[in-house]
Amino acid sequence: MSAERLRSAGAAVVATADRGGRIAAVVIAFGWHLAVNVPGIAGGWTDYRVPWAAAAGWVLYAMVGVLATARLFHGFAVPVVPLLAVLLIVDVLVIAVTPDREFFNSLNWAWGTIGWFALLLVYDRGIGALIGVLVANAAFGLVGVVAASPDGQGAVDLSRFVMYIYGTGVLPIALHAAMSALRETASSAALSEAARAALESERLGAAHAQQERQERLGIVSEAAGALLDDLATGRADPVDPDVQRSCALAAARLRRLIAESDDVPDPLLHELRACVDVAERQGVPVDLIAVGELPELDVAIRRRLAEPLAATLATARDWARVTVVAQPDEVVVSLTTPATAGPAKEAHSWPMNGVVDYWYERDEELLWAQTRWRAA
Repeated sequence: MSAERLRSAGAAVVATADRGGRIAAVVIAFGWHLAVNVPGIAGGWTDYRVPWAAAAGWVLYAMVGVLATARLFHGFAVPVVPLLAVLLIVDVLVIAVTPDREFFNSLNWAWGTIGWFALLLVYDRGIGALIGVLVANAAFGLVGVVAASPDGQGAVDLSRFVMYIYGTGVLPIALHAAMSALRETASSAALSEAARAALESERLGAAHAQQERQERLGIVSEAAGALLDDLATGRADPVDPDVQRSCALAAARLRRLIAESDDVPDPLLHELRACVDVAERQGVPVDLIAVGELPELDVAIRRRLAEPLAATLATARDWARVTVVAQPDEVVVSLTTPATAGPAKEAHSWPMNGVVDYWYERDEELLWAQTRWRAA
């Protein structure tokens, strides 16, 4: 798997984990609001100082939760700070309408719920915003406890207050901290795996480049080794036209193979120019015409496109014309030259493996050869 794909996969893991935390926060907030707060409000309806205020506060919390959920899962822009203010205002309102004797019961539902709804609003922000809301909630609650505590019960109520604030505040903070740590851990793991994959890709690329160099060395040895041995041992006469033609063929092949390893914008044209240079050094004027923008082709396809024509071009006489017509899904390379050129290779002489088509025609005046690649 490539480094880019691993980064994408790592980002998907982080997104999945983060989505799970968001779902958990929404389920807890609304589950608490429905399963705990509704029975508390309904059971103490007649005990509230202003019953409709407690119900209106419940509706406002639900509306804030819906807006926060839309922001979490759909990216809707909502005014976070004003909505946090709404939560705190409802918190104060519920404290004010709750009877003194019911201060630590489910009738006073807002100060135990505000942390979860605040978490929905500040889930993807720093934990400081959540702590700030909980501190404000504790301050309002402390004022209410002090005001509602009868004589002689202040210390007891303060102890209950501390336990209540701790119990209702630590869980939202813990979930926020846990999901932040999980996101950072998943992101760090994804980056580490992407770096490892990049190193592995570089190693494989180096190994592949080494293999290609070995393959080119083998082809070069095959192209020129036997001919050089014949020349060195005297079995081949440099004056012989056939030997000269073989030398031209070997030179063209060597130049093209060397050009394969060059890092250039249009490698196929670069390799063809190397073959054209061999012919021009022999005094043959060659026109190289390119039409269209070449797609990216791997070295094996470029080799099959250029090799048959390069062999014929190396033995051309008088003149030659090489035409390259490129489209995003097709590349056609054609060679036209007088019929005196050779060798007269037939299509089956060049192993194309069904990837590149090859045509070769000759009449009394002209020789025409063409290779064509089409995207699968």
